[in-house]
Parts: sequence; structure tokens; C-alpha cells
Amino acid sequence: MGMKVKRANVEAVELDMTPMIDMTFQLIAFFMILINFDAGEQDESIQLPMSTLAKPPETALETPIVIQLNKAGQPILGGQTYGEINAIKPMLENEKYVLQASDGSEKDATIVIRAHKDSKTGIVQEVIKLCQTVGFEKFTLRAKEEVGF
Repeated sequence: MGMKVKRANVEAVELDMTPMIDMTFQLIAFFMILINFDAGEQDESIQLPMSTLAKPPETALETPIVIQLNKAGQPILGGQTYGEINAIKPMLENEKYVLQASDGSEKDATIVIRAHKDSKTGIVQEVIKLCQTVGFEKFTLRAKEEVGF
């Protein structure tokens, strides 16, 4: 007489996908917010100069402060256009206090200057000088990467 092998009851295991779907939507929402903020920083009316030296940044800047200069040489900071360079000084001082309040320093921040290709060169130096009087030390200029010749 052969031995009877009793078959174990095999039940279909169902995974609860709710947490996984939830996580996916949270990630999507997170990246949407990031993209929106980034787009808000960049004024489309500012055409950057082309440069063969321009390369995408190696790493993301820790605390970037974006100052844009339009064709007329007016600074744009935090989405607002100011009539002249000195008008942004209180805003820069405010940024400095915010950094200090969060245990940072204005020395850690990088001033990102996006100047319109037709704005006067001297205007960028003026912005840098103003930022230095407030205490900022790191600067980076934005240009478009020129591909090929």
C-alpha cells in the first residue's frame, strides 16, 4: 500500500498595496513641489550668455541665493524686481539673519547671479560688491552651456 502524502492547504497570499501606492504618490508630490520652486527661481525674460566654460554644477548648492539681473540691469530677488542694485541690500541682510538664526552663516551661502546676456558687465561687479558688504563670500555666475562650435 502506497503512502499518502497529505497536501498542505496552499492559500493565495495577498499583499496590501495601499502603503506602497501611498508612498508613490508622496514621492510624486514631493518632486512636483521641488520642480515648481526651481521654475519660480528662474525668470524666463533673462537670456543667459552662452559660454563654452559653462558646465552644470557638480553638486547641488547647499544654500543658494539667486539674484537675477534683467536687460536693464535691475535686480530680481525672490521674484520681485527692484529699481536699483542697492534696493536689494535689506533683502540680503534678511537672508543673512535667517541663516544665522538657523545655526548657519552667510559664509556658507552661495550667491547665484543670473545676468541677462545684454546687461552691462559692471553691474555684476556691483552686485558682488554689495553682497560682500553684507558678508557673503561665495559667488557663482550662470551661463548657458555652449555645445559644439
